[in-house]
Amino acid sequence: MSDARRLVDKLWSYCNVLRDDGVGTIEYTEQLTYLLFLKMAHERETRPLKPERIVPPHCSWQRLLDADGDDLEVTYRHILEDLARQPGTLGTIFRKAQNRIQDPAKLKRLIVDLIDRENWSATGTDIKGDAYEELLSKGAEDIKSGAGQYFTPRALIQAMIDSVRPTVRDTVTDPAAGTGGFLLGAHEFASRHAETLTPSEREHLRDSFVHGVELVDGTARLAAMNLLLHGIGTPNGESLIEVKDALIADPGRRYSVVLSNPPFGRKSSLTMVGADGRESREEREIERQDFVVTTANKQLNFLQHIATILDINGRAAVVLPDNVLFEGGAGETLRRRMLRDFDLHTMLRLPTGIFYAQGVKANVLFFDKKPAAERPWTDRLWIYDLRTNQHFTLKQSPLRRHHLDDFVSCYAPGKPRSERVETERFKSFTYDELVSRDKVNLDISWLRDESLENMDNLPAPEVIAREIVEDLTAALAEFEAVAAALEASGTPTEEAADSIT
Repeated sequence: MSDARRLVDKLWSYCNVLRDDGVGTIEYTEQLTYLLFLKMAHERETRPLKPERIVPPHCSWQRLLDADGDDLEVTYRHILEDLARQPGTLGTIFRKAQNRIQDPAKLKRLIVDLIDRENWSATGTDIKGDAYEELLSKGAEDIKSGAGQYFTPRALIQAMIDSVRPTVRDTVTDPAAGTGGFLLGAHEFASRHAETLTPSEREHLRDSFVHGVELVDGTARLAAMNLLLHGIGTPNGESLIEVKDALIADPGRRYSVVLSNPPFGRKSSLTMVGADGRESREEREIERQDFVVTTANKQLNFLQHIATILDINGRAAVVLPDNVLFEGGAGETLRRRMLRDFDLHTMLRLPTGIFYAQGVKANVLFFDKKPAAERPWTDRLWIYDLRTNQHFTLKQSPLRRHHLDDFVSCYAPGKPRSERVETERFKSFTYDELVSRDKVNLDISWLRDESLENMDNLPAPEVIAREIVEDLTAALAEFEAVAAALEASGTPTEEAADSIT
């Protein structure tokens, strides 16, 4: 059994014990994050060569080992509160941290039996990093926790990175970082020939190569710890994950690569707390001078934001739902702008059944930012259809990296796009063809659905059932958006009508 597998099994077995006390998978992973960090800080402080203090003495791991019963609970709570006030990576990981393990005996067992017995610093970054990643993926499978929305299938991340090919000269950002999957993948790809890197390149890879923004505190801490366990960033350095709403303003910085899967869900909403303590959510349009259109559609706003933060000649690969391809009004305006001012060169049409969020029909848009020019930058858009006649489910037939081999081969990373060759699933459409389509609709398909023509080609019943659920959920989301638009205006709007076609 591999060391990573042994570690996962050991950590996971304890999650089942705590579940009886109402501690869910993600809450358990959070507690592990705090305790792992304190144990690793202790190991650094007590190592014989170059000892390094990361946390204040009154927040030491030893204090947890020495305490018992109620005293342990109080000590742990105070340590979490003190570290939450620290700057940098420390503050991001412990921001709003709370103890969720109410039974002091179980907390003690977690500290002594599970974490103290392992030497985490001596464990290779690939082993402890892989173990942590697997815990996060198990957390994503816990449908009730809602954690799946922060978890992009790793096979898809890998294929996107294999196509974009970030190098040590790049700076990579994800404005919707989730648990850090894209940042980890990009770092791993750029580090493949570590032995040939100069000291300054290694330092850049560790401290300034990746950057992420995450809105949710709990998810941001998981991302920061995920990076740290993979040797990215430093425990007492600047946090590579910012906790904020990426859409609020132009951050000022520009990046050469953007890799992202912004959250699904159509609206940006602000939670308001009234004087009576009641919460209300108001839909809001994002108004920014650097945006082409003003809209409440979250995906359109993320696309505009990513276009803003890309450096000239920067490359982006972004997962976006189908509505971005066909929505009228603001959507049409933005598509025209993307085709004219950017080189929107490739689109991967994704199959259903690969995301934890149900009812999602999505695509990956690949585009490059270009300097201002008289003529449109998009010469032709190459579309790869991985949706028609493809059937995946999360459990029985999950998406694997080899399912994307043909796409990456057609993409031809590193080669001139003029050398690309059309195949049954890979077609190109010229700029003139695209802008002449009604509302510049990029929701294009050409393959025939074999299951409609030959009953022998029908997928398994559980796959058909899952695809029906996906289709119905997607349709409901569209109707919900239309209803919201009609309610907001009081009368049928063109944009609402466009959404339903």
